[in-house]
Amino acid sequence: MKKRVAIFPAGTEIGLEINRALKYSTHIEVYGFTSIRDHSKYVYANYVEGLPFYSEDTFIDRLNKYIEKYNIDFVFPAHDDVQLCLTENINNIKTAIITTDLNTVRICRSKIETYRFFNSEGFVPTIYENKKSVETFPVFIKPDVGQGAHGAIIIKSMYELQHAFRENPKIVVCEYLPGEEYTVDCFTDFNGALRACRLRNRKRIKTGISVNSEILPMNNTVMKIAQTINSRLKFNGAWFFQLKKSRNDEYKLLEIAPRVAGTMGLSRNAGINYPLLTIFNAMRMPTSIIENHYEIEVDRAFISRYRTNLKYDTVYLDLDDTLIVNGKVNSFLMMFLYQIVNQKKKIILISKHQKDIMETLKKYRISLELFDEIVHLERDNEKLKYLIEKNAIFIDDSFSERNIISQSTGIPVFDCSEIEALIDWRV
Repeated sequence: MKKRVAIFPAGTEIGLEINRALKYSTHIEVYGFTSIRDHSKYVYANYVEGLPFYSEDTFIDRLNKYIEKYNIDFVFPAHDDVQLCLTENINNIKTAIITTDLNTVRICRSKIETYRFFNSEGFVPTIYENKKSVETFPVFIKPDVGQGAHGAIIIKSMYELQHAFRENPKIVVCEYLPGEEYTVDCFTDFNGALRACRLRNRKRIKTGISVNSEILPMNNTVMKIAQTINSRLKFNGAWFFQLKKSRNDEYKLLEIAPRVAGTMGLSRNAGINYPLLTIFNAMRMPTSIIENHYEIEVDRAFISRYRTNLKYDTVYLDLDDTLIVNGKVNSFLMMFLYQIVNQKKKIILISKHQKDIMETLKKYRISLELFDEIVHLERDNEKLKYLIEKNAIFIDDSFSERNIISQSTGIPVFDCSEIEALIDWRV
């Protein structure tokens, strides 16, 4: 029987990566829990909206009701503060929480506590206890409680530093680190063994998220830092830490987080599925890791997903310059067509193709079985006459064809650039 895993909050970058990592597993059924309507509504097959915010008094009680209603086996936190809240209340929650040792979660949530805990280690940057102890500028400040690069600022003068303290007295002041920034993705099993450790750079960062990154060869210095952190804290599953190079080209610690990172998808696509490993680890299942060794880089940008109120049973589809474009199969359109197959709707190919249509489909390895019907017309025939189904949509590259059919039948018409509005990502 599949284990039901609720990701909360479902719409964070962390939550979206956990969903991508788990959604195709034959062992897991994913639920997206959220307090507010966000992008998770477009990508979770099981979408549950309306939980209180984790900081509200009613949160634990309502969460338990949702857990019982949907028979949830695990709750997977997808935000640092949520993880701390759930870990602190673990005995009051009616299912298992994917988390780690409470003391570890608390230390990692505070940069001040993290630096104090590791103050004897050479990888901790110089920390200034107060304004008066700063003698040279620039310095680097960041919130004590935060994640990524949120609130991180270079301070170039005492005036700027004094202003920063007035704005937020709970800031960390540390040495300025001008070098490259890195993330180290890790997995520690239930026996405390560090089973996976991969180094990646943070080549471009947007709103605290690494949007361009590539896996780098591991080196002994970084591995020793990972082993030290793992030996002194108690991790159980996926976690990561971030490093930055100093003026002397030394690795210095920025932060540690005992959770999945949003860009762990880079390692997932090289064979290391950190969220899935973490679930199996919570079940105390021995795990093996197969890693593919090739160069891989990720670049992220906003992606558009759509919801419509379209209801249709049949797709009418053109061949030339629609399903076959520039001598190639339109793979994005094919993805949509197999969505239609899964939904058990009809696909009718209607074309004025000048060659043998069966031979053309065979040439491009498109199965005849994909289509419920193939209508092959002469050039002077009108497609309009053959659109029998009324609860349908029509896809064709020709504006004139789309215009005639739209004006005459009123059914929705699409060209290839509009297919993305028809894709359902909630699988």
